[in-house]
Amino acid sequence: MDKVVLLANVRKNISKASRSELRSSGRVPGIFYTKHQEPVAIDVIEKSLNPLVFTSKTHLIGLNLGDGQEFECIIKDVQFDPVTDKVIHFDLMGLVKGEKVQMEVPVVLTGSAIGVKDGGLLQQLLHKLNIECETTDIPQDIKIDVTDLKMGDAVHVNDLKFDKFEILNSEDAVIVAVNHPKTEKETVEGEEAVKEPEVITKGKEKEEE
Repeated sequence: MDKVVLLANVRKNISKASRSELRSSGRVPGIFYTKHQEPVAIDVIEKSLNPLVFTSKTHLIGLNLGDGQEFECIIKDVQFDPVTDKVIHFDLMGLVKGEKVQMEVPVVLTGSAIGVKDGGLLQQLLHKLNIECETTDIPQDIKIDVTDLKMGDAVHVNDLKFDKFEILNSEDAVIVAVNHPKTEKETVEGEEAVKEPEVITKGKEKEEE
């Protein structure tokens, strides 16, 4: 897994006004924590954080707080502005060697499904999977080859087996599937089936009157 160094400042002022000021200056407030020490309020340059957030890979981060020490960590949580989608806050979780960690890892589909060539629709229902593993075995992503998927086929969580990490999602959860496309005739018939009870009800009301 790629390691990226992230330079951060330690925040002494954690008020709401100071956080707004940071965002206006192009920096993002965040929290760095581990299981064995108190959380540290930090802030980083927005442009240095974005490539680690808006990506299809998991990155190992070397957090540099300017004191010569570097802490290995991962992004655990991110908050976005509901209007602009800009990152407004983030959490970094420090990694401790010898201890397992739970985290989300992106799912990357590879290949071209046979079912799609036959007219089916490829639908990815899960874009990330929750896993547990040693800190030294964190994968950048989880690749799934969809080449052999035919019309009506699907890949479930229990279809995937890995030696170095365990997937925590429900075993029955569907990750990706090739579904039959709805025809125009099926859509029209479905709409008529929904409207029919309404017509019958109106007729009964009229008879009762």
